[in-house]
Amino acid sequence: MTAVRLNVATHELSVENVPVPEPKAGEVRIAVKAAGVCLSDVHLADGTISPLFLEGDVVTLGHEVAGVIDATGPGVTRFSVGQRVVLQAGHQTAEGQVLTRGVDYDGGYADYAISVESAVIAIPDSLSFEQACIIPDAVSTPWAAISATAEIRAGESVGIWGLGGLGAHGVQLLRFAGAAPVIAIDPLEAARTRALALGADFAVAPEDLESLLSEQVPDGLDVALDFAGVAPVRTQALASLRRGGRLIVTGISGKPIETQPDFEYTFRKLQIRGHYGSGPEFVPQLVRLLELGRLDFGSSVTRTFPLSQAPEAIKALERKDGNPIRFVLLPDGA
Repeated sequence: MTAVRLNVATHELSVENVPVPEPKAGEVRIAVKAAGVCLSDVHLADGTISPLFLEGDVVTLGHEVAGVIDATGPGVTRFSVGQRVVLQAGHQTAEGQVLTRGVDYDGGYADYAISVESAVIAIPDSLSFEQACIIPDAVSTPWAAISATAEIRAGESVGIWGLGGLGAHGVQLLRFAGAAPVIAIDPLEAARTRALALGADFAVAPEDLESLLSEQVPDGLDVALDFAGVAPVRTQALASLRRGGRLIVTGISGKPIETQPDFEYTFRKLQIRGHYGSGPEFVPQLVRLLELGRLDFGSSVTRTFPLSQAPEAIKALERKDGNPIRFVLLPDGA
């Protein structure tokens, strides 16, 4: 089968022909129908982030995966061949280790992928594979950040920095959660225009934020969401918070966080909360919300690529070609 493999030691990315994997006890194999391309894949390829638990130096990328169950291993009881499913972006081992698909073990940039049964979620016929595959991470990460880590309540004012794959979905989810106002901040005009179309109340360039806040939220924001992962964003986000406000750091830069003097935290009661990925409960929640029509991410797939062109897709994402929300890989010939 075709698989897109990364050597994390040399950063060499290659499209290879490898054996079709066989499911072990408690595992299923899926024929991959769609796989999302994430900025984390870019960071893995360039060495910004590295696997913590990978055995060896080579891994098949891809943690956003949807497809059809092709085979089941011994002991699998909840799923059968032919079911349409989406896979969690990772799972927790019996020893308590949290492993990420396509990082710590082989992922879904391939014709077939293996998953433990507990990380498989059935999807309805009404949900396309392209839309389903991006739920783990591109949608579930901002949803978990908003609903769990930030604990955003209806009526709270929220600024969201970085309007790419996570941020664009974050805008829609903030509106769904009742945040008001939702202020989107990005240096790219096209990204700001899109944020307004997706439900942001205001969208500004970073240099115009202070003026907008003085008019709309003079006491400061309740919550600042960093989906950009760059130092200037965190500095500006902290400065924009009201007393008791909280900064949620989700974007990854691989660099230390520069913060304000400690008096700012003691007197203003500021909080910084880190957020990574999502727990197992969030993907099923989102699948159900999509099934019921409460949410719609049909416009999120900016472009599709054949699986064999995954290296080109990763480069296109790194360049931000077409101001993407998500690129999606499809089987060759699909």
